[in-house]
Amino acid sequence: MISIKEVEHVALLARLELSEEEKEVYTKQLSDILEHARKLQDLDTEGVPPTAHVLPLQNVFREDRVGEHLDIEDVLSNAPEREGDFFKVPRIV
Repeated sequence: MISIKEVEHVALLARLELSEEEKEVYTKQLSDILEHARKLQDLDTEGVPPTAHVLPLQNVFREDRVGEHLDIEDVLSNAPEREGDFFKVPRIV
């Protein structure tokens, strides 16, 4: 069971201002959440491999390949300003 003192401490860390009624409600809710989490300790996980994600995800990025390049004149045709073969941008220091 979590205490009101602990709820006040968490509220302080989160910079939350709670009324007395809210403190009591959150004390009950957090205690219930922690009780449900404690039930997980009773599960038999022998033989269950650790996982980082519940779904079998894999890298969906395509392989890097050299492709055709855009023509410099086409790329720079809509640039507001250019300097030679480059976009001209304001200096940022």
